[in-house]
Amino acid sequence: MVRKIIPAVAFVLLLSSCSTFKPLNFTSNKQVSSSSLAPGSTAKFIDNISVTPQVTAAPSPVSKQEVKETTRGLNIVETPVPKQEMSEIEAILANGSRALTKNVESASSVQLKYAVLMNTEVENLPSTELLKTVDEWYGVRYRTGGNSKSGVDCSGFTVAVYAALYGINLPRVSRDQYRISQKLSITELQEGDLVFFNTNGSGVSHVGIYLGNSKFIHASVSRGIMVNGLYETYYSKRYYGAGRIENKPMVSTY
Repeated sequence: MVRKIIPAVAFVLLLSSCSTFKPLNFTSNKQVSSSSLAPGSTAKFIDNISVTPQVTAAPSPVSKQEVKETTRGLNIVETPVPKQEMSEIEAILANGSRALTKNVESASSVQLKYAVLMNTEVENLPSTELLKTVDEWYGVRYRTGGNSKSGVDCSGFTVAVYAALYGINLPRVSRDQYRISQKLSITELQEGDLVFFNTNGSGVSHVGIYLGNSKFIHASVSRGIMVNGLYETYYSKRYYGAGRIENKPMVSTY
């Protein structure tokens, strides 16, 4: 009898408990993707484990002001020049400037003239004696065989200058002046040396006097006594050589 009553009671209890059960919410034991959750919602897992997804805010654009402030924060080290050294540098520059101004102010009209013609500084000019001597002939017209200020040719000009400045009697024609001169490379040229050219294809046929800074003075056929450059196209193509006359009297062969 008791055995029959126990199953009946158990069945009644089962029915009553089913009517009071709350609906169960089943969740997967796998993590829910944060992309499917709204910000602030919570993903639930078995065993009362829950995770709230963190929404990462998009980085704000860096402003120009922030970039500037970041640049300012760089550790850039500048080594200042010591005051004593700076004073010495300033003194040197000041003295050089004063010396240059003094040289220009004290320069003669002839020196200023040739500083322009030679495209150089006053302090780099050849001797004043040389400049004065050649300048007496500057602008004299060209005349073949001439040897005076009414007209002069290239070798007549060099003969006149060497006689007045050095007391040296040069041969009358350019090829003989080249023959008796000590031959030089173009890098060895000094003021007063002679420079020779082949202008007609037959050897030395033209001569001038070197002044410095690659400039020479000569009797140009077209313009008379003037200053030109060794590296000008016409003269560089016809340059023949350079010579130095020893400081002793020469006997003219003309």
